[in-house]
Amino acid sequence: MALFESNNPVLKEKTFQDASHLQYSSAMTLNGTIGKMAFLLAMVLAASVFSWGSFAKGANVMPMMLGGAIGGFVLAIVISFKKEWSPFLAPAYALAEGLFLGAISAYYSSLYDGIVIQAVGLTIATFVGMLALYRARIIRATERFKSIMFTAVAGIAIFYLIAFVLSFFGIRIPFLHEGSLIGIGFSVLVTAIAALMLIIDFDMIESGVAQGAPKYFEWYASFALLVTLVWLYLEILRLLSKINSRN
Repeated sequence: MALFESNNPVLKEKTFQDASHLQYSSAMTLNGTIGKMAFLLAMVLAASVFSWGSFAKGANVMPMMLGGAIGGFVLAIVISFKKEWSPFLAPAYALAEGLFLGAISAYYSSLYDGIVIQAVGLTIATFVGMLALYRARIIRATERFKSIMFTAVAGIAIFYLIAFVLSFFGIRIPFLHEGSLIGIGFSVLVTAIAALMLIIDFDMIESGVAQGAPKYFEWYASFALLVTLVWLYLEILRLLSKINSRN
């Protein structure tokens, strides 16, 4: 049975297996991972405040938005293949995502007052709720659960990729952007899947600690969890915007 199978592309079984063949002076701990996750979130917040403030001052934040999105994507790919670089690149990823999130959040806030506070609150509540469910073993990261999640996440990724390509030809998928009942239902489904990904990520972190993964995996695991949280926040923001557009 695979101990480290994960649908998060930055937490894979092979990642921990490779590490187990090496000797390290210190190993990954839960407290260390929590501390580094808090640090990355602080960096995301700082960068978000900066780009939000630039938007509020009337500056052109499109370069920040695109640069943060593209830079974050590139950094995520590099970290996935060079996990030992995560202590240096994970903070850079957090800053890039912060610039992107701050700019896009400011845009949504200009359209719907209070939507960002709601999205942040729901993201935090979802994280706490999923952690409680995981700790109580109410939802378990079984192999069947992982297989279902892998299929769902892969399907969403392919769908988003197709939608992105079609957009270059002026073709828009209505329910992906509009507040129809189908559109809201789709966003609820994707948001739920993003939330359930947290269960798998919690399981992978716990397994990494139990297996004595190297110390730098605290950065790597924190980065992996941040990837999921960013996705969850964006899906919640999209869902709320669809609901608000109906009012």
